[in-house]
Amino acid sequence: MTDMHIHTVTCTAPTASMTTEASIAAPAGTPALLQLIWLASPALPIGGFSYSEGLEAAIDKGWVHDERSAADWLVDQLHLTQSRGDMAVLAQMVLAWQAQDSERLTTLSQWVHATRESAELRLQSEQMGRSMLEWLRNQDAMDEATVAFCNRLTPTYPLMFALALSRTGAPLEQCLQAYAFGWAENMVQAAIKSVPLGQNSGQRILQTLAQAIAPAVSHALNVRDDTRQAFSPMLAILSAQHETQYSRLFRS
Repeated sequence: MTDMHIHTVTCTAPTASMTTEASIAAPAGTPALLQLIWLASPALPIGGFSYSEGLEAAIDKGWVHDERSAADWLVDQLHLTQSRGDMAVLAQMVLAWQAQDSERLTTLSQWVHATRESAELRLQSEQMGRSMLEWLRNQDAMDEATVAFCNRLTPTYPLMFALALSRTGAPLEQCLQAYAFGWAENMVQAAIKSVPLGQNSGQRILQTLAQAIAPAVSHALNVRDDTRQAFSPMLAILSAQHETQYSRLFRS
């Protein structure tokens, strides 16, 4: 990231630009840790609770059927898809937002769009991204130039969550830890509802995931553009099959 150049993000009006204060300034009086807890909360109104990211299809196939298989599935997903792909691009987007680098953000955003391997996964990313954009607007965290820029790219969840993280002032490692834990909580709740499992089983799975987050974050922080990847063919197949699954609880 040392070759990042700073650019001004402009909206449709030639003289409008994204201002640092509106885009990356942390809310006054709110400690970074509390901001990260807030962003990681399943109560954040962006719809994360309504997606299983292929897990429900794996349950339908019988591949996930109890606490152990659910834990193994989610740990694999954390390491094979999140750490190598979305968490890696999220870290790079946080730095790009902080540097006001519109060209870099555009390139990274294009990568996110290109790597959604099913209609469900694309719709999830875009729905959660737009919901995150509206949440940030309600927090007075964005000026109109930034909103216009995000809409021009079609806001995705990684793009908008990275913007929110960039405002916290927290170290990048902690930003990714918060993102990963928020993802883990949503996925565990999906497992509890659809396997189904009890609350104690869910907490044991969450403990297993929490222990796996630190190495996953460490890997994500060391991923470069030429090593970042989104290659999970079975997950993509399951996601596509879920689109026509007869009975389902979740949107993906």
